Amino acid sequence: MNTAYFIAGATIVNEGEKYTGSVLVRNGIIEKIYYYDSEERFPGLPDDVRVIKAHGKFLLPGVIDDQVHFREPGLTHKGDIYTESKAAIAGGVTSYMEMPNTLPNTLTQELLEEKYKIAEEKSLANYSFYMGASNDNIAEIVKTNPNNVCGIKVFMGASTGNMLVDNIDSLNEIFAKSKMLVAVHCEDEETIRSNAKLFREKYYDNVPIEAHPLIRSDKACYKSSLLAVGLARIYHTRLHILHLSTAIEMSLFNNKIPLTKKRITSEVCVHHLWFNSNNYTEKGPLIKWNPAIKTRKDQQALFQALLDNRLDVVSTDHAPHTLDEKNNSYFKAPSGGPLVQHSLLAMLDFYKSDKISVERVVEKMCHAPAVCFQVEKRGFIREGYWADLVIVDSDLKTLVEKSNILYKCGWSPFEGHTFGSQVTHTFVNGNLVYYNGHFNESVKGQRLLFER
Repeated sequence: MNTAYFIAGATIVNEGEKYTGSVLVRNGIIEKIYYYDSEERFPGLPDDVRVIKAHGKFLLPGVIDDQVHFREPGLTHKGDIYTESKAAIAGGVTSYMEMPNTLPNTLTQELLEEKYKIAEEKSLANYSFYMGASNDNIAEIVKTNPNNVCGIKVFMGASTGNMLVDNIDSLNEIFAKSKMLVAVHCEDEETIRSNAKLFREKYYDNVPIEAHPLIRSDKACYKSSLLAVGLARIYHTRLHILHLSTAIEMSLFNNKIPLTKKRITSEVCVHHLWFNSNNYTEKGPLIKWNPAIKTRKDQQALFQALLDNRLDVVSTDHAPHTLDEKNNSYFKAPSGGPLVQHSLLAMLDFYKSDKISVERVVEKMCHAPAVCFQVEKRGFIREGYWADLVIVDSDLKTLVEKSNILYKCGWSPFEGHTFGSQVTHTFVNGNLVYYNGHFNESVKGQRLLFER
């Protein structure tokens, strides 16, 4: 039986409101929410309840990250389910959805279930894994259970192994036959190859990193996103477009429809909000992502679209590589970087600089992923829901340095930055799994379920 906790006097941020209250957690569930600020006013507090005084601190729902690459199986020199889930809970991420471009690619139901077995043994956070799509595995795709798998992942831009879906007939079949949410990486491969050829001809093997957003251009992104939206409209597919990066793509999304009614939803990643193309000079390949970080104008347009609800979800696309791999010439350096330990802190820095309210941070990182994916009883502070909770002290600072980076790769694009907040406690399914730098690894996360 789980330890019971009484989280006393926190500033609860939930469902667009911010108020002082207390929360009783018992048997993994949020049993009761009290709208006052002192444990002494809780009648008959049992002796077996552990009191956590949270006066002056935020109590948030656990972050749900709908896009991570934890690298297991096959790429575990970069990261694995244990190390990256540990970093996640230290950052307040209590649930994640992991991508299929591991080795082997997750293109069969058997390979998919093998990943769930690994997570059951190793993951400190709750988990789900996408079923991968290729040009020729539709028979496997349609077997996917909508109730216990987060979605189908389609790479409409380059990926590992056999996962580039560039056959229009295959795309039509996937969009037509999928019984569940289809999440897409949208970049037009033909446009990228053409751009890369021009830069190779000009620079040979010395293409500068600053060329990345010109090679993986806004036109490449828009052309592919437009195709995905068009297919979704034809087949009435439940479409979720991942890691949007350009101003021009924002015209494809609707902010007049409530999120619960949207058939086409959208996501932006922390790095596309935090960095822009001016940062390549300092950061180099460390901020090489696909899609590329683009101009300041694109960055500003993304933030505005987040505020006006054209963009629905904030995630990370956490994708660790070793420093040796990253410290390479442009074409040799892989794309991706580690983020789950610091994504919530980064968004709270935007809050502290008055760019977004803390209520909207919670909406975009906790509520919206739960709504978009129809996650069962998570993403909100509600009685009867799983107690995935995070306590944040907004008066404590967090310096990112080698000694406290938990990613297996050992580096962060935020290294040297001091965030204005600190995650002090993380609860997963009512278990206090992280407390001021200490971990309880005796319990593991659970497989996410979906109300579909």
